Amino acid sequence: MKGIRLLILTAFLLVSCSSLPVIKPLVTQAQPKLSFCPAPFLKEPYRLVHVIEAQVAGESPGAIIGITLVDPSTGFVSCAVMTPEGLVLLEAQATPTLEVIRALPPFDSGDLAKNLIEDIKLIFLAPDGDIRAKGVLPDGAEICRWQQKSGGWIDVITRQQEGIEINKYSPYGRWQRRIKLKSTAENAYSRIELTAKETFNYFLLLTLIEAEPLESELKKERSKGSEE
Repeated sequence: MKGIRLLILTAFLLVSCSSLPVIKPLVTQAQPKLSFCPAPFLKEPYRLVHVIEAQVAGESPGAIIGITLVDPSTGFVSCAVMTPEGLVLLEAQATPTLEVIRALPPFDSGDLAKNLIEDIKLIFLAPDGDIRAKGVLPDGAEICRWQQKSGGWIDVITRQQEGIEINKYSPYGRWQRRIKLKSTAENAYSRIELTAKETFNYFLLLTLIEAEPLESELKKERSKGSEE
């Protein structure tokens, strides 16, 4: 009986992991070994402001404004979501403990704040694990695959005509997120497309309004958070 259970579990894990794309190593002279991985992540503290257009369960509630503070050296993340008129709908930060400062409906439901912070980390911060594979996908796109400390998987892909793509998978290979970065000469985060698979699937389109380094401001934010 135990043997049957083990066989079923093994088969389940193999099926679950099958959604991870197959990576072909670069071994030929025509395809020199990939010496570095795509790194579209922030390397210094930044403040970014985006217009966010959302689609949740097929509905489009209208455009909102997102303000994000990120410090790659500490993993500090802070975000505020507000209406164009200035009403703050959600304010949260992770230091790394998640703290929800303000949340109005519908942003006070479920794990929305937690998911939002995790989405921000996925976009702007390098994965917290180790690189497990480098190579190319069947379509020729270059890819590096990280395994997170939590066991999940992060694929960072470079497509020549389409820019950078980031995909997140569960430890068992279930696809969870897709990020597409449409960069310009001015900023790598000019246009961000995020597709998420949750109880209610959602899609976000972020268009950059403003971006600036804010190391001193982040120090103030972290100090204020520790005092409180």
